[in-house]
Amino acid sequence: MSEKRRALVVEDDPAWQDILDEILSDYGLQVDRAGNLDEAVPQLRGAAHLVAVVDLSLGYLDPHNQDGLLVLKALQRYDPACVPVLLTGFATVELAVSAIREYGALACLRKENFQRDSLEEWIDQALIQAPVRSQSPPTGRYHLPPVNFQTEEALRKEPSLSLDAIVVEDDSGWRSLVSELLEEEGFQAHRSNSYVEALGLLRRKSFNLAVVDLSLANSQTKGPNLDGYRLLENFAVEGTPTIVITGYAEPARIAEAYEQFGILACLEKQAFAREGFLQLIREVHRERSAALGIDQLTPRELEVLALLVEGKTNREISESLFVSENTIKRHLKSIYQKLGVKTRAAATAKALVAGMKPNL
Repeated sequence: MSEKRRALVVEDDPAWQDILDEILSDYGLQVDRAGNLDEAVPQLRGAAHLVAVVDLSLGYLDPHNQDGLLVLKALQRYDPACVPVLLTGFATVELAVSAIREYGALACLRKENFQRDSLEEWIDQALIQAPVRSQSPPTGRYHLPPVNFQTEEALRKEPSLSLDAIVVEDDSGWRSLVSELLEEEGFQAHRSNSYVEALGLLRRKSFNLAVVDLSLANSQTKGPNLDGYRLLENFAVEGTPTIVITGYAEPARIAEAYEQFGILACLEKQAFAREGFLQLIREVHRERSAALGIDQLTPRELEVLALLVEGKTNREISESLFVSENTIKRHLKSIYQKLGVKTRAAATAKALVAGMKPNL
């Protein structure tokens, strides 16, 4: 019988230990607990863990204690395949960024803004990244198929077969609305409610579109702020089309966002129009299609490509369009030339990247 999959909770508050234990147990994980660094190290050396939730401050009510960072270093040494999530009541933005970039944390979540579903989303991501150590089927609420562990560099270089969008918005209502509209247009929406959570996502993958609120009250600093501006530089460097949606639209700041970071558009929440937003999303689709050569195809070639994406043979395509197989072969030759590919699989991949979905 295969050993049960394990998780680690490093938390000095027994009440928080119970909360985190319950959440992780719902995934069918066996949870090991530690209350401080000295207790955590033997746990790390004694067994392999898929995910660890680590409190930053392990000196009860001591805001200066940062032993959680030492736990993250111990993870890198003794259990390097374990994916950590940092939980804290005291972190600054700078420390949270350091935890993600230098200590390998997947995300940094603040206790005072804690939401169970937010932690569960990060646990989902951690389990996706974790290596498969057992052939036994997963138990509990986690039902995603296991995948092989890949380095950050490999993940960022691997071509995506879908359009990925990141939504950075601290208001759950707006976050859901924007995500739903994106998904209606064929994007896979990855949600984040703060600057440091967004950094965790950007650390692992590139995006075809970003939608960002400028004021992210759920970031590590208290009260309204302009953390969204800090993300615009990241997206500009990546060349990611970015739409700003904000309730705080100071003209000078918006002008700076257009000039310095090349944002696609800025929409005010007070005057938000669903159709206008959808038009912007479709513009991203068109630009993506143009870059891939899809826009060069004739209407008939698009029909042929759509049937190709569905996995149909030349004969099946010819029967669907009421033309001969030789005609389909000529269309496919033209499609390959315009897309710069040589095989059916490569043409299908480009169609999927452009957002074309099989009509099954």
